[in-house]
Amino acid sequence: MPSPLFDLTGRVALVTGGGRGLGKAMAQGFAEAGARVVIASRSEGELKAAQTEILAAVSQAGTKTEVAHFVVDMTDRAAVARLAADATAKMGRIDILVNNAGTNNPQPIDAIRDEDWDRLLELNLTSCMALTRAVAPGMKERHWGRIIHISSIMALASKEGRNAYSATKAGLIGMTMASAQDLGPFGVTVNCIAPGPILTDLTNGMLSDEQKKQFASRTALGRWGQPRELAGPALLLASDAGSYITGSVLIVDGGTLITTF
Repeated sequence: MPSPLFDLTGRVALVTGGGRGLGKAMAQGFAEAGARVVIASRSEGELKAAQTEILAAVSQAGTKTEVAHFVVDMTDRAAVARLAADATAKMGRIDILVNNAGTNNPQPIDAIRDEDWDRLLELNLTSCMALTRAVAPGMKERHWGRIIHISSIMALASKEGRNAYSATKAGLIGMTMASAQDLGPFGVTVNCIAPGPILTDLTNGMLSDEQKKQFASRTALGRWGQPRELAGPALLLASDAGSYITGSVLIVDGGTLITTF
């Protein structure tokens, strides 16, 4: 039997960007730990496929849970508020929020287009504020909650052309530290996960084979991570196992940042 420290039975988790990649992997990890799960993204097809896959994995493990999905454009602030309301109406409450939705659009500093900057800021940072703002009152009322922002090691180091991406992911870390102090007295923890090279559809489509090899060579483990390898760190921060961790950044990068020299 799994440790009760990681048991999420009776909890409800909302994961944005949950139709694929890191979001789907974390949502599946929560479901396998007993949580009822809501996943959200822009793609109905991806959400339905992820819902089926998560339920199949849970069933194979001999347990049962509930998985719901909502189609939402996280750059639409009114839609973000509706997501919080709809997910709460569907499940009764939100105990765990994972702000995972995000994207990257590499541009050098002197070629950034205003519309691209504004979109990344809205999706990668502002939507996280808006959704947290919407679910935090219920968590405060129940004196229990877990908020996890998915940042990036590019908030702590960077690469050419990643101006907007690094700025938004660094902003998440700053917001995490402030929110942890706002919500701590109410039994709500707020943390960041900063993934390194994890092979998702987004990274796979952006990088050439040679660039992928270069990224892998910069890790201590000599390889890319898989989305499933983020499920464990997320479960730690979402469960009683991580109840005394707040305002922190958990780096999950295969040892990328330690290999400077």
